[in-house]
Amino acid sequence: MTRAEQRERTRTTLIAVARRLFAGHGYAAVGLAEIVRESGVTKGALYHHFDGKAELFRAVLEEVQQDVAARGAAAADAEPDAWAQLKAGCAAFMTAGADPEVQRIMLIDGPAVLGWSEWRAIDEAASARHLAEALNALIEDGTIAPQPVAPLTHLLSGAMNEAVLWLARSARPGDLEDTLAALSRLLDSLR
Repeated sequence: MTRAEQRERTRTTLIAVARRLFAGHGYAAVGLAEIVRESGVTKGALYHHFDGKAELFRAVLEEVQQDVAARGAAAADAEPDAWAQLKAGCAAFMTAGADPEVQRIMLIDGPAVLGWSEWRAIDEAASARHLAEALNALIEDGTIAPQPVAPLTHLLSGAMNEAVLWLARSARPGDLEDTLAALSRLLDSLR
């Protein structure tokens, strides 16, 4: 194994271990010593890749955001037309957001640890970008009325983020299905 491959493997291991620990215990309850110990690396190796715990968390958050965006994109790509793609991508986001790991890292600890502005920039680079692209395509093909895309993107993104936070507190098994049905009706009202 080359040094570059070894460095990448160490970085990947640190992110994977930190992701598991942050998801299971929350950012505040996890110390660097625990991450280092469970990763099987030295503290120096961690600091070679990250300035500290917050920067490691940012890498974890970016990975979670990319995973969620990829799930949404894959669901959308499986559909035959732009409208079905929007609905499938939004439903996939909601389903992914119902995962306790995603909720903890992306929606609870993300804004608290990094601050709203930095968290929002990461969100916009991942999921919100795909949503804006889908809405632009639907406006261009006449499926939805011409309108400014930025406010619509923020409204829909905010509604979906709030819904998955609500799902995190919900104990009723049918709430995800009810939320997906409500989202479908909300999106249909745009058409």
